[in-house]
Formats: sequence, C-alpha cells, structure tokens
Amino acid sequence: MKSRFDLLVFDWDGTLIDSIESIVASIQQAALQCGCDVPSDDAAKAIIGLALNQAVDRLFPDVGGELAERLMVEYRAAFRSRPITRHDLFAGVRTMLHQLRDAGYLLAIATGKNRAGLQHALDSTGIGDLFSATRCADETVSKPSPVMLQELLAELGVAAERAVMIGDTTHDLQMAERAGVEAIGVSCGAHSMEALIVLKPLLCLRQTVDLSEYLI
Repeated sequence: MKSRFDLLVFDWDGTLIDSIESIVASIQQAALQCGCDVPSDDAAKAIIGLALNQAVDRLFPDVGGELAERLMVEYRAAFRSRPITRHDLFAGVRTMLHQLRDAGYLLAIATGKNRAGLQHALDSTGIGDLFSATRCADETVSKPSPVMLQELLAELGVAAERAVMIGDTTHDLQMAERAGVEAIGVSCGAHSMEALIVLKPLLCLRQTVDLSEYLI
C-alpha cells in the first residue's frame, strides 16, 4: 500500500483533532439557547461532518427561517468560545503528518467546517503549512457529495485511483465512494467502527496515527 497513493485527504474534526465532545456540547447549547429540543449525544454525533445548515436541517426538521439561522449563530458562538490549541490534536498526529509529507505524499483536508473555522483551527494548531490544498463546506457542495474531493483532485492534478480519503464518519466514506476514491475509516471520532465497516473501506483503524504502519 505504501506506493499505491500520491494524495491523502483527511477529514478534520474527529480525524485529526479531538473535537467531537466540543461539537456535541455546542449543538446542545445552541438548542437550549433557542428553546429547541436538545438532541441526544448520538443524534448530534450523527450529523458531524455535514455543512452546518444541513446539520441543522437534520437535527431540527421542523425549524426554519430565522430560528434556523439563530441556531447556527448560537452554535458558532458556543464552539468558538472553546479555545483550540495544538494539544487538541490527537496524540501523535503532528508527527505522523510530518512523516507522511516527508515520505512524499501530498496532504489535503476536506471538511464540513466553514473556511473561517478551519483557518482558525489550522492557525491554532500550527499545522496549516503541511497541507497542499483544503476544501470547506461553505466553498463547495457538502459531504457526502463527491464534489469536494473532485475539486481537490483537479486542483492537485491527482487521479482518483491515486488518492485516499481518511475520515471518522460515514459521510466521509460515502463521499469517497461517490468520487471513485478509496477510503480509510478511523473510529476515534463521531461514528462507530461498526457503522464505518458497513461501507467497506479499504481499512478501518482505531486511531488515525495507525496509518503510519500502512503508508510509511
């Protein structure tokens, strides 16, 4: 497998950074602030990886208009109130990314975050310069559409068969399948190993850093 791929595309939340609890808590806080039914932890985890407007639509299907907008505003405020530091990266991720880049791989990110959110996270963790390209949900079509991956492939000049998507949600794996790209699931984030295996990824790992064994 070490010579099979040129491009490694990573999801962000729950794949490179340990942020799932903060996302869930922020969703629940936004619901409280807006007087909506508070989603369970499992319900909140299920929508992680989608664009925020899609996540709100799924969690609060009877809400629209101004209240939906307010939910998004309250979510962003709650999430941004929680500081991000380089210590929020999963243990060993920084070293792994440096090793992968030094081994000759191109690295990219495909995330459900918006551009401002991803840029803040990259600046706060200090790993932005490791990635050759990034795509965010407010710049293109949200997962599980293949468009995000297709745009990264086109920008970097990489054929679909030479790329692999690494993510912690079924949305990541579905996006990869629709783009004709192999996928590797990691169960350290939002969705369970059992849910990921159903989609038949190339590998399903407990931790993202386990990639080193297969790719370096």
